[in-house]
Amino acid sequence: MSRNKRRRTTTNTPADTDQVGISMHTFDPREFLPDAEIERSIQTFVDKTSADGRRVYREIVPIAPPSPIKTARASSSRHTAGPSNIRPTIEIGADERYEMWHDPYDDPPLPQLPRTKKKALFSDPTLYHWKAHLRTRYLWELLRRDGCGDASEELCPRCNRREGATPAYRCRDCRGDLLLCRQCCVARHLGNPLHVIDAWTEGRFVRTSLKALGLCVQFGHPPGQHCDNPSPARQGFVVLHDNAIHEVAVDYCGCEQSAKAGPPDIQLLRGGWYPASEQRPQTCVTLVSLEHFHLQTLQAKTTMYDYYQTLQKLTSNDGRKPPDRYQVFIRICWEYRHLMMLKRAGRGHDGVETTKPGELAVLCPACPRPGINLPDGWDSASKEDRFIYVLFLALDACFRLKRGLVSSELKDPGLGTGWAYMTEDVPYRNYLLTVTDQKEMSTCSGLAALDYANTKFSRGYSTTGVGMGVCARHEFIQPSGVGDLQKGERYANMDYILGSILRHHDPLLRKIISYDIVCQWWKQLMARLALLPPLVRCFLILRMVNFVIPKLHIHAHTVLCNILYSLNLIPGSGQTDGEGIERPWANIGGVASSTRIMGPGARHDAINDHWSFWNWMKLISLADTLRRRLNKAREQRVVQHEAFKAFSAEQEDRVAEWKKMVEDYEEDGTNENPYEMKMKGLSEIEVRHQFQQEDEADARNKVPAKHKVTAKTFIVECLDVEEEQRRVRLQAELKKAQTTSQEIDMGALRTKLIRRLDRLRDLQGTYSPASIVALESREAPVGELPENEPLFLPSALSEAERAAGCSEGLVDIEMLLRNAQCQTSLVRLRNQLHIKARFLNYKKLHARHQGANTRSRTIVARNESKIWLHSEKYQAAWNAILAIAGGDESKVGWKKLRKADIRCMEDAEDLAQREEKRKRAVERRKRKYQELIDHSVEVGPWEEEEEDESEDEGEARRGAGESRREISWIWAAAGLSGTDADLEEALRIEWAKSYARKRRWEEEVRLLEEEFRRLPISLEFEAVQWEKRVKAVPVGQIDEAIAQGMIAYGLKQAALFRDVAARAKATEKAPPVARGKKRLREPIVDPLAEATTVGGIEESEDENEDDDDAIVGRLGDDDDDDERGTVASDEELVMGGEVDDE
Repeated sequence: MSRNKRRRTTTNTPADTDQVGISMHTFDPREFLPDAEIERSIQTFVDKTSADGRRVYREIVPIAPPSPIKTARASSSRHTAGPSNIRPTIEIGADERYEMWHDPYDDPPLPQLPRTKKKALFSDPTLYHWKAHLRTRYLWELLRRDGCGDASEELCPRCNRREGATPAYRCRDCRGDLLLCRQCCVARHLGNPLHVIDAWTEGRFVRTSLKALGLCVQFGHPPGQHCDNPSPARQGFVVLHDNAIHEVAVDYCGCEQSAKAGPPDIQLLRGGWYPASEQRPQTCVTLVSLEHFHLQTLQAKTTMYDYYQTLQKLTSNDGRKPPDRYQVFIRICWEYRHLMMLKRAGRGHDGVETTKPGELAVLCPACPRPGINLPDGWDSASKEDRFIYVLFLALDACFRLKRGLVSSELKDPGLGTGWAYMTEDVPYRNYLLTVTDQKEMSTCSGLAALDYANTKFSRGYSTTGVGMGVCARHEFIQPSGVGDLQKGERYANMDYILGSILRHHDPLLRKIISYDIVCQWWKQLMARLALLPPLVRCFLILRMVNFVIPKLHIHAHTVLCNILYSLNLIPGSGQTDGEGIERPWANIGGVASSTRIMGPGARHDAINDHWSFWNWMKLISLADTLRRRLNKAREQRVVQHEAFKAFSAEQEDRVAEWKKMVEDYEEDGTNENPYEMKMKGLSEIEVRHQFQQEDEADARNKVPAKHKVTAKTFIVECLDVEEEQRRVRLQAELKKAQTTSQEIDMGALRTKLIRRLDRLRDLQGTYSPASIVALESREAPVGELPENEPLFLPSALSEAERAAGCSEGLVDIEMLLRNAQCQTSLVRLRNQLHIKARFLNYKKLHARHQGANTRSRTIVARNESKIWLHSEKYQAAWNAILAIAGGDESKVGWKKLRKADIRCMEDAEDLAQREEKRKRAVERRKRKYQELIDHSVEVGPWEEEEEDESEDEGEARRGAGESRREISWIWAAAGLSGTDADLEEALRIEWAKSYARKRRWEEEVRLLEEEFRRLPISLEFEAVQWEKRVKAVPVGQIDEAIAQGMIAYGLKQAALFRDVAARAKATEKAPPVARGKKRLREPIVDPLAEATTVGGIEESEDENEDDDDAIVGRLGDDDDDDERGTVASDEELVMGGEVDDE
């Protein structure tokens, strides 16, 4: 210790102790003294600081010896009871106990891993260089622009006049930063009247306007041409542009050309300004600004309010506000987005009023469409080829897209409700009014959506969410496939939405329908569909429809659901995951805050607009998506084929039988299921019922009994007391953790348990005297709680004491009950884990408000307590069977349940794919690490342990190796006993699943090749449709310029679809790119300008790709991870993440 930090210590106490600080040291003296010295009186001290803080005084404080009772307890806590001649009950190790957790969002707690401190690395060397060398220089250059710069303050560079032409005006939007005189500035902006002008005065620039400089915008004539009879517009004319809100002076044409120019609103539209009204408009929004906002709201989910506020800040950011035109802006945006949907769907050519339901929707070009992209005779394809003509649909609901009790359908009707993706409003609501008593009761564990179906959480909302259908493979929103939900996810809503979708598809198409609660929803579906109104009424042929559960959601269902509705096991499903419908929810979530306060019509039109953008973006990127999936499918087809071939070679004598079993089941689902493991043995209830029947038979036969309580009832009572002990321990744990709102009276619970233990001891004196002897010879800890008191069942005694001190047959009775406990608790444990997975997934997606969060803590605590109880019960039963078997685990017949085994279901293939993605992430990190070294950036040593800390698929960080674990055995077997028959069954199931994986990847390759075939055909069909519209333009019957515009737009759309089709064909034929290498993006080239790039190759400033790795004319990156078939990637996308780690 340094000299200036030392303090003198004295045992004398100063007089002014009341004003000094006190620092007390506390410890347990027994930790430092031998046992014999605990009886003595000891001394400790208290340090007190002087008032000036410069000295410390120490006061001696004597401590009396502990009382005899405390001494006895201390001795008991330090010394356990000595070994007795009776072996006690085998305890469950602390490291094997299930640890309850109570946070509804996070993963269960994991031990903290030691982490080495890493040195900060610069991921962008260019930014590092800018910070070190260019930051100040660039700042000065920005300051320089606030002055005149190189511009002359005396001579106008445009007119070169020195008198009456002071150069004092500069345009922010024109290049050059020239200072112009007033007349030159106005003349230069006759064609750009919405530029922002600054005036140089008093040594600084101030904001002014072209209107203040005398500019008047003349419509009906080209810029610079005067009108002989101008008609001035209203005063205070305001224009919203993408750079500000402007006040301008406007003149309309009133001369002899006015008939050609049209009325004022048409003159404004032809000049690129969208008028707010027809008669004497006073506000306009430029088409440039509308297009800018439209893309902003579609891509970035920018609200109209935020965009308008941005324009206000661009106009004046010093607190002064321009004229308020917000409500007008809302109306114009609503009209514009509706007109764009009509225009892009060809309704300007075909007629707006004849638009049919769903006709404005962007359709999926890869889904089967008879008469458009399917060959002749598709409906009579062979059994082996039927699956490539299957329509994949996915249904789901989202409770974020609510709408409050704002306006009504009468006050706020939609401009095109029912024409695109939302169902027709009136027939939909009329049907729902007829379905008032529908009850959706769940028999499947963990279906939280059904729990919400009949609950009242709709107060204050006119709409609580939306139900929707998409094509499951390509994620296109289906026409007329979105409907509002009024009170939860009711069957009536989803039935109508399905019928509304199916009316747009050929009824002869086979269908695979995915829905996360399909195991309940499809029951009585045929009868419900028959009750739909004629507009959407449809009939399904069950042999032509398969109902499935998405791959992520199915893990929260029962084991039976995982067998009957798994996409991995359904023939013809390929690698469809069914989770594609979750991705549009993540995309549309950004508009929920704005649509919540819209009227019904405005909300429907806004949602339709966003779904159209989603579908269009899917369409133009579909070729890249299909190519990426096809590359992966071809690779996995080989891998799975080799794995299946090797597995089958080891079981060659059984393969024929197993294969026939699979084929018989797929032909007729009533045959034996090859993927299902039969439950063996009796459940606990069945064993107890059997014992009751045997006791009744003994009573009828007047068999002598030792006691009015039979031996079987005695063992049953022992296990019941053991169960009550577990429950009391659980209640104590919950009370300690404060995870339940219920008042827990532990005293009453323990009193009841003590009385039951006393009655049990009396029965043990009759049937198991050895247990009483063991209990009396045991040194019980002082203050032992009744829930921790050992019961000494027959399994806890040695073989000699069972023979001498137990009634005959007790061990066999306990053995039967213990096996039944293992089976029952394992089934219940799986069910509770299903509920846990389902609840957490649903909670993260839908239940966000405070009330739901508060209730969730109680639900989570209840579910965790059941998991704890069932796992403890299984472990206790397993330990008892092990003791009866003499410690030989091979004779137990049940697998040992460890803490690491108690986890939710995961698919083995998904785990393998996750490990592959983890490895790719490490490789990408190594490449970036090497790039930093190449740029001479100082970096620390490479740390291999980073691999274990990678956060694959957006999951919370887990311990080392957690992401590479295998599926828990509790999901793979119903209880393997180790017999030949059980192992044979397990092998059959694994072989059948391997066979299914091989076939699904083979199907996926064929499906993708077929979808690649359909894609350009569908696009060519759209191009031909536009050419037909061009030919149908009534030239000579309408305005010549309008006819020319219709023809030009039709030709442009036809060329667009053909261009996308050509790129799709090139993408299909292009050779694959090595993993980790990017395809160079196709440049946007002016077709009339001389090519500025050679072969379409563009060069990046930050990347130097090898030419050998570049493939010209392709978009995207083959290193992108496939967003289908990988459950974890689906979960990451639901949480708003990206598929590609890069």
